[in-house]
Amino acid sequence: MLDWKADGYSQQQLREQIKSWLAEDIGSGDVTAETTIPASARSVAIIHVKDNGLAAGIPVARLVFQAVDPTLVFKAHVADGEKVSYGTVLAEVEGSTRSLLMGERLALNLLQRLSGIATKTSAYVDALQGLPVRLVDTRKTTPGLRMLEKYAVRVGGGYNHRFGLYDAVMIKDNHIKGAGGISTAVEAAREGTPHTMKIEVETESLSQVEEALASGADIIMLDNMPPELMKQAVTYIKERAPHIVTEASGGVSLQTIHAIASTGVDVISVGGLTYSVPALDISLDLNEKKGGKSQ
Repeated sequence: MLDWKADGYSQQQLREQIKSWLAEDIGSGDVTAETTIPASARSVAIIHVKDNGLAAGIPVARLVFQAVDPTLVFKAHVADGEKVSYGTVLAEVEGSTRSLLMGERLALNLLQRLSGIATKTSAYVDALQGLPVRLVDTRKTTPGLRMLEKYAVRVGGGYNHRFGLYDAVMIKDNHIKGAGGISTAVEAAREGTPHTMKIEVETESLSQVEEALASGADIIMLDNMPPELMKQAVTYIKERAPHIVTEASGGVSLQTIHAIASTGVDVISVGGLTYSVPALDISLDLNEKKGGKSQ
């Protein structure tokens, strides 16, 4: 099953979200299924992949079908994190044909989205093989899907950055402008937060790196710096405070990530892991109906 311990997300919260999403789709009823398919009809639905990638969201799909109809029998053929290719059967679901069709779109939407994120994350992780750097996501997620999308990043081999505005201080360019400078912002954040909370500062130049370091930041983000400048910044930081975590962000792609990692940064954050991801192509087809003609 899903592991939500890292973010405090409960199975009950997910079930409530699924109920809401189903209500949005089904409304007062599935008029097509209810008018064209007998209530007694039963089928086996085959969920299969028409693409190559990494599976993610199988337990979520199970919860969707259970929410539609607890009598549906869901049999997973693969686990989250497994590599899949064209034709791979992810799962079979057996039961009321009407119920299968009512759960189809939500289950597929979630499977395709999460598998797409896991697949893209895995490609970035592969590009970092052999380099001592951690790949993390950002808050650039779909509203209502953040916990699931960040889960998919973990399935793909990545790690999670902060989950929201509440669990870490990240002083970005607009905070710096609003506070009147990096030092002022860090000092205020230090006074207003528990000693256990990390403070990260976004920098865009060596002068800002120097100020962030002098102000006592715990993490220094190097934003949209070319690799040459980033390497200088990392060297400057590590020579003076090797305990400080350095993070690269901005302009990260599969083509640039190796060069960025080679600068010596500790962490690379990539918003594109969640906000601009092609869905994995996954379909549901009804197979032979038990005891009669296929529906």
